[in-house]
Amino acid sequence: MKRISRRDAETQSNGILTLRLLVRCLDYMLKTFRYFLELIRFSHTIFALPFAMLAAVMAWRLGDFRWLEVLGIVLCMVTARSFAMAWNRLVDRRLDARNPRTMGRHLPAHILSVPQVAAFVAACGIGFVLSTLLFLPNGLPLYLAVPVLAILAGYSYAKRFTALAHFWLGTALALSPVAAWIAIRGDVVLANPGDLFPSLVLGGAVLSWVAGFDIIYACQDYDSDRQAKLHSVPVALGISHALKLAAVCHVMTIGMLALLPFVYPLLGWVFGAGVAAVGTLLVYEHLLVRPDDLSRVNSAFFNVNAVISLGLFIVGTLDLWVGKG
Repeated sequence: MKRISRRDAETQSNGILTLRLLVRCLDYMLKTFRYFLELIRFSHTIFALPFAMLAAVMAWRLGDFRWLEVLGIVLCMVTARSFAMAWNRLVDRRLDARNPRTMGRHLPAHILSVPQVAAFVAACGIGFVLSTLLFLPNGLPLYLAVPVLAILAGYSYAKRFTALAHFWLGTALALSPVAAWIAIRGDVVLANPGDLFPSLVLGGAVLSWVAGFDIIYACQDYDSDRQAKLHSVPVALGISHALKLAAVCHVMTIGMLALLPFVYPLLGWVFGAGVAAVGTLLVYEHLLVRPDDLSRVNSAFFNVNAVISLGLFIVGTLDLWVGKG
């Protein structure tokens, strides 16, 4: 039987220790990556991205399609939203620690540290600016990158001084179709600002839709927001009237979506059917929640709204594809 020398044994032991260290490092990195995805609720990217892509499809239908623009839109959407969500968690960490619903979030629970999240915010902001370079020679996305980040960051402070914070959030997400349109048709928009109108109508639909479901979502924090002296529609009007205002917002959403084919005539009956389906889903969303029963708010917030955003993108794209044929 061959004996293993002391030197070989030490080498083998060091190799095992190195392998274990690499496994632990990999495990730590994967866990941290997962924590960041949870921090920014990455799955909720599907709320805004489909509207940016629908605006892009509408813009491409009027001009040339470029795969580089697809990459640019996706990267800009992911980095901008990640920046906004991480910044919000950073700014609100002390408020979250006092709210029973949010005290388990990553910063109050010390799952992630403030320096880690601050570095992530900086990386996402830089990534967003760099992603706009993919649209060159159209320089508008680059010039507008910092103002867009300022609007996104500003939302985190809005509820400290105005009950209209829900509409600030709606405006932030409404930028997505408008920005996508500018990224693709920047030269045309500069020559003829009226060319931007279809994306503004779609953006208006997004604004009222997001404001409406954010008002519903904020009803869960009625007590904690009052104690923290934060502003929201539920705190200002009460939960019952807040739900009514949310319904008005969603009526406006349907109105803006119904207006879209009139300002962008390439959309036809398929899109119209999709708008009718969205109306039905919004009615269902409001039936899920009542002033005395908010237990199904999360279902209304995620499941229904995910179907609305993805569904509208699919029917809009299908309509434009059929029309092109």
